[in-house]
Amino acid sequence: MAEVDVPPTFGAELKDGFRPASAWVANGIAWLDDIQQYYRERSAIEKEYSARLNALAKKYFEKKNKKSSSLSVGDTPTMTPGSLESASLTTWTTQLTTLESRADEHEKYANELITKVADPLKFFGSKFEELRKRHVEYADNLEVERDSSYATLKKTKGKYDQACQELESKRKKTESSFDKAKAQSNYQQQLQEANNAKNTYLIAINVTNKQKEKYYHEYVPELLDSLQDLSEFKTLKLNGLWTMAASLETGMLQQSNSLVENLSQEVQRNLPHLDSMMYIRHNLGSWQEPGDKGFEPSPVWHDDDTMIVDEAAKIFLRNVLNKSKSQLGDLRREVDKKRREVEGVKRTKQRVRDGSEAKDEVLIVTQLFALQEELHQVDRKRVTAEVETSTITSTIGDVTLGAKNHNFKSQTFKIPTNCDLCGERIWGLSAKGFDCRDCGYTCHSKCEMKVPAECPGELSKEERKKYKSERQTAATTLLKPSGTPDHVSELPDLSRSNTMNSLSSGYAASAHRSVTGSVSTAKEPGEDAPPEPGPRPSIPSASTSTRKPRLMAPPPSAYISELPGSSVNGSGASKPEQKGKILYTFEANGEGELSVHEGREVTVLEPDDGSGWVKVRAGYKEGIVPATYLETYPAAPAPIVPQDTGSTANRPGSTYSNSGSSIGGAPTGKKKGPAVAPRRGAKKLKYVVALYDYTAQSDAEHSMAEGDRFVLVKEDPGDGWAEVEKGGITKSVPASYVSADSS
Repeated sequence: MAEVDVPPTFGAELKDGFRPASAWVANGIAWLDDIQQYYRERSAIEKEYSARLNALAKKYFEKKNKKSSSLSVGDTPTMTPGSLESASLTTWTTQLTTLESRADEHEKYANELITKVADPLKFFGSKFEELRKRHVEYADNLEVERDSSYATLKKTKGKYDQACQELESKRKKTESSFDKAKAQSNYQQQLQEANNAKNTYLIAINVTNKQKEKYYHEYVPELLDSLQDLSEFKTLKLNGLWTMAASLETGMLQQSNSLVENLSQEVQRNLPHLDSMMYIRHNLGSWQEPGDKGFEPSPVWHDDDTMIVDEAAKIFLRNVLNKSKSQLGDLRREVDKKRREVEGVKRTKQRVRDGSEAKDEVLIVTQLFALQEELHQVDRKRVTAEVETSTITSTIGDVTLGAKNHNFKSQTFKIPTNCDLCGERIWGLSAKGFDCRDCGYTCHSKCEMKVPAECPGELSKEERKKYKSERQTAATTLLKPSGTPDHVSELPDLSRSNTMNSLSSGYAASAHRSVTGSVSTAKEPGEDAPPEPGPRPSIPSASTSTRKPRLMAPPPSAYISELPGSSVNGSGASKPEQKGKILYTFEANGEGELSVHEGREVTVLEPDDGSGWVKVRAGYKEGIVPATYLETYPAAPAPIVPQDTGSTANRPGSTYSNSGSSIGGAPTGKKKGPAVAPRRGAKKLKYVVALYDYTAQSDAEHSMAEGDRFVLVKEDPGDGWAEVEKGGITKSVPASYVSADSS
């Protein structure tokens, strides 16, 4: 079976090329004005020609009448001929009469050029231009909607950033506030707000990406196809009017019939899609679809793109899912209804074009366009609801099943009323809250999406009072001022580990943070403080007891202890056969590496030469291991005793951590080793040199003397601290106290 050639379409080929295509169609429509002006001038010429023919016939009729008698019968007839003329004069009269008839035909042809060709061209030109402008307006609306989606996403991102900023602020207040319990409660509430803002942001990303996909793969291609159909419709109408003009000229000029028929054949060969094919061939260029939007973490709150699925977040997501699911069915039915209407009008348009139905095709196209706009608006809402539903259900499943949702209605409270969720007063003059029609649950408008689906159903007046009292009691506990240790101990751990993905290990050395947010006593003024050479680096001083703690990510839960027998910078004396102990289990990942278990004693064969690796022997096996995984000591093993620096007397023994975002308790389970330096022969290591003297204020920091050289493990992530390694020990130093070593 032979393949059927399908003409290409704008939507399938041009993608995002509406603007140039619209300009091209506008040029074609404007060209109709030139054509109708041509036929008007041709009509004027035909009228002038007709007048000249009539004048010529009249002139020779007058001449004939003067000579009729003499030509017919002579100058001196014996009998007057009357009205009779000679055969030659009759033939001449017939010729003159034919000339007048031809003049009348030209007059008729000239009038028909105006009424049947020029005027319709002007009419269709204006209608086509109106339709084209409707396309342009619709394209502008699509762009506005697309940009609005991007703007909405950006606004949602801003709200998320603001929530994260507020969360960071409340976290800092837990360190300095006298009312620790309230500050910590505010922090937990803000954490929920930030999580909800994050989930909303993630949902908005998916919605924006789906709307973007619909824009480039459905809305704009459909608009381009409609624009192409308008252009081809214009060509069909132009062909019809050209055929009409040719037919009029054929009836007037039978002697020029061959030429007119040739013109008519040429018109019939002008197929509507030939212009479109040529335009496509000359406008086909490379096009790349814009990439999907991705999650962008807040600059002040280290985070990843994982949706929060704790209980508070599930409540929010369940409410969003319930609202989206309730709308989805109606939206789908409305979309199906609109699609059927559009398809019906399309079939009517085709019948009109085929000639089987007598209607104004311009009006049909206008109606079709209006229906397509309505369908587009409803379909956008459907897509949004579907993406919200699928995004949430793919993460936590359909949590609306079995949920007992409150039957909320918007409410203006005329008497002082507290929110049953947060316990705060509901303020506002108009519809600032909601209450459940069944159980009487009241909440702020902002709290509606955070209310658990635990409606007990319809309650009597007494039951409502009882439940109201219980809910208010539970809500006010969130706002109860601190004063009892029990309340403080019941608060959840102050931790950011769930949302942090930073490799920073910076921390505030001037305060000891426990799980309850308590701050230890500051160092005595007698401790050393960094000097101030030239412009003083922006590092907080430890010389006074009233100094503020550093504002940065919390400390890791464990730290690396100082090596026995080594100096602060790790420059201990070596011996001919140095022993060591493996601090963390290491699995070999490459040639020459040695797998060893935590606690295994090894013999150091080749010390670290600056590459971050040490060659050791474990039993009869030899290989290299990361220097940060090894603790070296003299031949007789010595116990590891953490150094007490005063300000960290209560801090547990330390191991290097690649996360500075947790202020919870010590980690459980298998210890995680520190970052591994690049293999020998890999990328060249970066070194830094100390610009000033610095005394470590905890066992997670390196002390420095001006000119000391370190291996740079991790640059400053934004908290003012860098990770460096020396003598196999990786610790933190102030980033502004070191500079890159170019030697």
